[in-house]
Amino acid sequence: MSRVGKKPVTIPSGVTATVDGQTVKMKGSKGELQFVVPALVDVEFKDGAVSVQPKNQSKAARSLWGTSRAQVANIVEGVSKGFEKKLEITGVGYRAAMAGKALKLSLGYSHDIEYEIPAGITIVTPKPTEIVVSGIDRQRVGQVAAEIRDYRGPEPYKGKGVRYAGEFIFRKEGKKK
Repeated sequence: MSRVGKKPVTIPSGVTATVDGQTVKMKGSKGELQFVVPALVDVEFKDGAVSVQPKNQSKAARSLWGTSRAQVANIVEGVSKGFEKKLEITGVGYRAAMAGKALKLSLGYSHDIEYEIPAGITIVTPKPTEIVVSGIDRQRVGQVAAEIRDYRGPEPYKGKGVRYAGEFIFRKEGKKK
């Protein structure tokens, strides 16, 4: 039984929600998002909350129940508050800067990396060693942060590279003579 799916998603003030068949649409101060609920799950909007129920007790329907409820909750939070991921850059000479509509990364390679920012995502560099990725779609914000981190992930010996803020990197001891 899904414990997450049982709880209805309350809609805060300032957010308008509409449920049309299997499509849930939310509109808030940050923007507008929609999510198509899988066919194995019923969704309804009543009393200022969106509730999700499985159509039957099959394993697939019960699996999608909690997932669908979490997706609807993420849409509500995205259009009202938005999402943000912070990245830290560690290493001598490693830095990031905005170059027009692209993020310019110097990560120890022979060339600088130009990352084109996708639509709906905002990237800010408050310091040369800090990157803040923000937007209304949680999945896209996380994907962009993961793509930036992939250019030079943190290595375990010196800890150099791009990491999420607050991420713990297990350090290894180097070679011994």
